[in-house]
Amino acid sequence: MEALEVHDGVSKGKYTVGLGQDCMAFCSEVEDVISMSLTVVTSLLEKYKIDPTQIGRLEVGSETVIDKSKSIKTFLMQIFEFGFPVSYAPYTNSHKEQKYGNTDIEGVDSTNACYGGTAALFNCVNWVESASWDGRYGLVVCTDSAVYAEGPARPTGGAAAVAMLIGPDAPIAFESKLRGSHMSHAYDFYKPNLASEYPVVDGKLSQTCYLMALDSCYKYFCQKFEKLEGRQFSMLDVDYFVFHSPYNKLVQKSFARLFFNDFLRNASSVDEIAKEKLAPYSTLSDVESYQSRDLEKEGKRVIMFSYGSGLTATMFSLQLQEGHRPFSLSNIVKVMDVPGKLKLRHEFPPEKFVDIMKLMEHRYGAKDFVTSKDSSLLSPGTCYLTEVDSMFRRFYAKKENTSNAATCENGAS
Repeated sequence: MEALEVHDGVSKGKYTVGLGQDCMAFCSEVEDVISMSLTVVTSLLEKYKIDPTQIGRLEVGSETVIDKSKSIKTFLMQIFEFGFPVSYAPYTNSHKEQKYGNTDIEGVDSTNACYGGTAALFNCVNWVESASWDGRYGLVVCTDSAVYAEGPARPTGGAAAVAMLIGPDAPIAFESKLRGSHMSHAYDFYKPNLASEYPVVDGKLSQTCYLMALDSCYKYFCQKFEKLEGRQFSMLDVDYFVFHSPYNKLVQKSFARLFFNDFLRNASSVDEIAKEKLAPYSTLSDVESYQSRDLEKEGKRVIMFSYGSGLTATMFSLQLQEGHRPFSLSNIVKVMDVPGKLKLRHEFPPEKFVDIMKLMEHRYGAKDFVTSKDSSLLSPGTCYLTEVDSMFRRFYAKKENTSNAATCENGAS
């Protein structure tokens, strides 16, 4: 971000201090939300030795539109039907033997700005807790490639994907009756131009909407807590707070806002409480170390606040417990290896970043092109885009441990 400040000709500290941002992830021309989703799902199944036939529901949350009809979830179905990677085109009349043959998987995509992943998560959790649950696992994928046109909003972009396994007796448990939501109509951030992936943004309004939704969700959350527990909710009842983070400075403002609405304003300083309850989950690289220290303390409560422009928002509660291998918190922390993944990232100069954004602008919604297929910067096991044919069909490959890549072609059951 320091380099981007210089490149954009803005004052020193505008992004790093004003927004609280150190760096920003983005996709190169060989990655997109589908490739990232393929990567995280195969990674989760392989690392935890999950049989693909044991997945009964698959929900995807994303606001990145690849196709206006075909869901991202359908691209992922090849993993559960044919195995991964697929060495032929599933959309042809080929009758290649199915490896797993699991086509009995409910769920599709959820979309509403940054809230889609939360909606997908709730759908899966509700399914497991319902009479419709068939005893198999749910799987949630949250993914986005958030990019902006050149201007003040561009430094708040990002790109990532995460896969979450949902089932009973989990080490991260939902307190399902402790949810406060706020849904309203606003034009703070939206994507009406289907020929471009760039949004229309009213930054000032978006921040106002975020804080208004936070107040409303907190009010409803407190009301439900009091109804369940028979006493007033206090921030002392929470060990950690995690806020949706369009940029880190807004997270700090949000915590201070809740703090001054709580009786703790007469007890100690906001800085002291924020250091204890907010800072550990404000930086991704800190999450693992703080979780590791707290594993011996059962029942830690984490309050989550999710916001999606337009607008949708929910505050909900999780409780942490150690659990049992392979799904113990300590093993999950080890397998995820967040610090290790962060160290494997490659830093690009702003000029190269801008060039890639221009190339992606040209390719958005395009057909009949081949990518560079350059996987040299990708870690083994990463899927990447190789081609979009004349019928807009997308082809992917997986980087193996050897120099050869295996073909992953699209298509759904």
